[in-house]
Amino acid sequence: MKEYIALFEYEEGKSEVGVVFPDLPGCHSAGKDFDDAYRKAHEALSLYAEDSVALPEPRSIERIRSEWADWAEWSKSYRFYVVKVALLPLKPVTRKFNISLDERLVRKIDRVAKNRSAFIAAAIEQALQQ
Repeated sequence: MKEYIALFEYEEGKSEVGVVFPDLPGCHSAGKDFDDAYRKAHEALSLYAEDSVALPEPRSIERIRSEWADWAEWSKSYRFYVVKVALLPLKPVTRKFNISLDERLVRKIDRVAKNRSAFIAAAIEQALQQ
């Protein structure tokens, strides 16, 4: 399981907490407090991974300090915590959709599968990975 360094930024007197992933350009999030930001950081990381062809290898905080172009300015501008966030799979959200299919195709599906929706979902996943 990959773990990425996340920088949880905050300002004294404000409740919102921002999250930045230096290894993943454009991957950021925020929450109303630290716990909310932590949950949303996992979600942001998982969504980023779903949309990416390949993820870079995570760097240590030492490497981020020396290699991340924004480190010098960023570290002077914000109060922050350094936290490792694990890449976790997103929980599937099942919703009902109406689709139209040729009756002959539905009969063929019914001959080989007990659950049409599961069969169609698996076929779509396989097609999208090619």
